[in-house]
Amino acid sequence: MSKIFCIFAADFGKVWPFRLGMTDDELRNIAWANAVIEPGYDANKYRKDACGAWIMWDKYNVTESIFGWQIDHIYPQSKLKERGFSQEAIDNPANIRALQHQNNQSKGADYPSYIAEITSQENRNVAKRVSLTINTKKQEELRQLYNLL
Repeated sequence: MSKIFCIFAADFGKVWPFRLGMTDDELRNIAWANAVIEPGYDANKYRKDACGAWIMWDKYNVTESIFGWQIDHIYPQSKLKERGFSQEAIDNPANIRALQHQNNQSKGADYPSYIAEITSQENRNVAKRVSLTINTKKQEELRQLYNLL
């Protein structure tokens, strides 16, 4: 029997059941739930990532699609692994979001500022390189979660 904890994701006002050793499907569901819902669009099919790019539920890990997306660890997992954090801690729902695949690749291990390659104009994605920074509320949440300086 696995232990289940409830995690409150403050930015999104959601409570997540968090089980040690989450599956890819569980991470995918959390990332999707943390993506931006746009009024007038079916939230089960379409959302926007933190960079403003459109993503589609059924294009998860489909890098051949402009609407393809991947799971992003806001505070990079490579940096957390260097600090000795377990995968379970790294995969905390507060550190998970969906990013359009090109935005995830361009972000890489950058934090808190990073470059995005794709955003949107109305209902389509467009290539536009922009510099973004994780908002201060999320930075503070992650700083407390991971005891960062």
